[in-house]
Amino acid sequence: MIDHLALEVRDYLRSKDFYVVALAPLEIDLLAEFEDGAGFGRNGKAFFWVRPGEPAAGIHVAFAAPDTDTVDAFYAAAIGAGGEDNGPPGLRPNYHPGYYGAFVRDPDGNNVEAVHRG
Repeated sequence: MIDHLALEVRDYLRSKDFYVVALAPLEIDLLAEFEDGAGFGRNGKAFFWVRPGEPAAGIHVAFAAPDTDTVDAFYAAAIGAGGEDNGPPGLRPNYHPGYYGAFVRDPDGNNVEAVHRG
């Protein structure tokens, strides 16, 4: 079990604003902000952080969604917040039966996914 994950980002304010919008449909909110980063989570527990720095290449992070409508809402919100399409919402039976996901590149090119495992 992973307790938390932090991404270093080139433009902290842009990335923070992107994640505020993109993660809202997943009920993941901005919970904490310090001079060295912002923490997103739910129920008072921040588990996803962004902080200023030099981004690593090839990061993929997937957030669990309670249903396919939430995956769709994540995708629309992330695209609306400036994310780049990396795979529209849909079934991915090649992953496993019932796998429904959507993929968006964040401002630093990270592959951000919302997935419902139906």
